[in-house]
Amino acid sequence: MANNTVAANQQQPQAVSRIGPNAGKHGNNLPLWGNEKTMNLNPMVLTNVLSSPYFKVQLYELKTYHEVVDEIYFKVTHVEPWEKGSRKTAGQTGMCGGVRGVGTGGIVSTAFCLLYKLFSIKMTRKQVMGLITHNDSPYIRALGFMYIRYTQPPADLVDWYDGFLDDEEELDVKAGGGCVMTIGEMVRSFLTKLEWFSTLFPRIPVPVQKLIDTQMKARPRKVPEKVEEPEEPPAEGRRRSRSPRPTPSPRRTPQRSRSRGPSFDRELERERDRQRKERDSGDGKGEERERRRSRSADRTQERRERRRSREQKDGQGGVEKDRRKDREYHKDGGSERERSKDKRSKGEAEDRRQKEERDERRGHREERKARRSSRSASRERRHKKSIKRQVHEESRGGAEEKEKSRKKQCSREGEQRAHKHSRSKERSHRPREPSNGKDQGKHRECKMSQSTER
Repeated sequence: MANNTVAANQQQPQAVSRIGPNAGKHGNNLPLWGNEKTMNLNPMVLTNVLSSPYFKVQLYELKTYHEVVDEIYFKVTHVEPWEKGSRKTAGQTGMCGGVRGVGTGGIVSTAFCLLYKLFSIKMTRKQVMGLITHNDSPYIRALGFMYIRYTQPPADLVDWYDGFLDDEEELDVKAGGGCVMTIGEMVRSFLTKLEWFSTLFPRIPVPVQKLIDTQMKARPRKVPEKVEEPEEPPAEGRRRSRSPRPTPSPRRTPQRSRSRGPSFDRELERERDRQRKERDSGDGKGEERERRRSRSADRTQERRERRRSREQKDGQGGVEKDRRKDREYHKDGGSERERSKDKRSKGEAEDRRQKEERDERRGHREERKARRSSRSASRERRHKKSIKRQVHEESRGGAEEKEKSRKKQCSREGEQRAHKHSRSKERSHRPREPSNGKDQGKHRECKMSQSTER
């Protein structure tokens, strides 16, 4: 494959110098427009390309331009950035939607991995022209045109694509198939549209885009003309029909006649002669066959008569048999009715017994529930009584403690009064001072408490 590409590139040096834009000014060196590290790719696509094992392992071993071209020939089946079913953006909105080109990444396609590999080997003008004029695969040409769209200045795009706007070579650009277009249609979409499936091309300045649009309108796409077959002039006196002339079927040729032919007639005559000879030679055998047929017919007639007589006799005796059967049936029916009545009565008795047992079980259950409810009520009452007793005892104990504290106070006050009284007797030279109202009140309270205790 590499030898073929080398030969193709060797045969096209003159075409390269003619078709390449501004070939005389820049020579074989190809300028790069935009970001020289990312090739103006979408960041999500670029990160998936750089992290893919296909790019890091398999494409790392490819060092030359011809090896990459052979890899494109064998591996590329579409030019979409993602593989089919690997990137699901349905239901995502906002910054995570598929419209902005961000969000969940998928499995990046081999086409874009090889496109970035072509960018990494720094192709020359001659090599790019070899890509877009390649004869082995339309996908090699598609990657060449895409490389030009990503890396070349927008003002030079028309010069690059000018000779391929009406190219009729077809390719399927969608992952999984279903979107067949020509090279000319693809190149026109590169110039007039910014989107390519789920990614975006680098933007073209507005004045350059206006010039491109005017040039595209001035050069409409050529529609391929259909080759029309010359029609035969109709014969004179014969009316020309509007329906197309039917073509003869391949099974029947027009030279073959619909008649059976002389061979069929000969075989038919031979078969008739053979049947006649058999009849002439086998006259004796035919008589025996006729006798056998007559005997078999007589026997069948006798058998039919015997059957009829038997049926008549059976009909007379059949009436008596039918009567006997009816009697037996009535007898059996009466006994069966009695049995059915007995069964019904037994079934009713069993149903009644079962109902009584159910009622008894329900009654027992209700009694148990009532006992349980009464037990729970009695327990609650006991619990409430015990709580009341505790509260009463606590309140009573508090009252007793209060009374004891009052008694202690009263005893202390009495001792203090006696001590004061003794002092007052000792100090008789002093005038007796009247006691305060507070002491009197306390003394009265002590007396009242003593009286209540008694």
